[in-house]
Amino acid sequence: MTSPITTPDTRSGVTMLGLGAMGSALAGRLLDSGHPVTVWNRTPGRDADLVDRGAHSRATVADAVIAQPLIVACLLRHPSVHRTLDPVVSELAGKTLVNLTTTTPNEAREMAVWAAEHGIDYVDGAILAVPAMIGSPEAQVFYSGSRAAFDRYRSILDTWATSTFDGPDAGKASLIDLAMLSGMYHMFAGFLHGAAMVGSEGMTATDFASRAIPFISAMTGGFAGFAQVIDGGDYTVSGQQSLDFSDLSHIVRAGEQKGVNSATLAAVQALISRQIAAGYGSEGFSRLYESFRASEMTAGGVR
Repeated sequence: MTSPITTPDTRSGVTMLGLGAMGSALAGRLLDSGHPVTVWNRTPGRDADLVDRGAHSRATVADAVIAQPLIVACLLRHPSVHRTLDPVVSELAGKTLVNLTTTTPNEAREMAVWAAEHGIDYVDGAILAVPAMIGSPEAQVFYSGSRAAFDRYRSILDTWATSTFDGPDAGKASLIDLAMLSGMYHMFAGFLHGAAMVGSEGMTATDFASRAIPFISAMTGGFAGFAQVIDGGDYTVSGQQSLDFSDLSHIVRAGEQKGVNSATLAAVQALISRQIAAGYGSEGFSRLYESFRASEMTAGGVR
């Protein structure tokens, strides 16, 4: 499913729609790899550097779409994709559209249906990288939708990042991407909360980071163990920290006593308390997974 960075097919041309920081990085990488690149951006003038490097600028979306067989959209949000592409849907017929705009899974599926209705080969992509990482093996882009289109243009896609195809469901790439970002932002919020706690008594965030980084890095190794327990479905497996032992209320109180907003941690504690009240206190911390499951949220109970 995953491919390394490979040598691109320099005969293939690409139209890039959207030249924000990420779109510009993607277009620049294509130029560096020898691809003919046509660019369009809603705000005129943003393409000057790319044009200096060899890109062909087009004043209208229609002219940009006509220019190349592969169209890549990297726009602001899902509605902007329709605002940009709906007026040129006839020009898109018979072409391949790779949508790298951040969307929800259902938005990606809606785009796939729209594309199929208009004879457009559609691939949805989710970028797990910052612009400076584009072109490096550390960058990842997840794709889902048309396998034929992915295979046809894989050499181009691989110039940007390590590419992974996650199946024909166009929403799958977005789902995985947003799930990974959820873990990242929860982790970042925890660090910022901790920094605020120690900052209340004069420790700098830099000093706190120097201590937190090795500890948090070591703790992420526990993900694999959590995953094995979750997939096995038995939260009584020995060797886990129990929910009873995972009471976070003292951390919440300590933060509040220092005037620090502890709402994020209090929310985790509420999930722990809910499981304990339902009789699962002796089971492992990974049981919180059940509190996040869609079926549990819909039922309004505790699994």
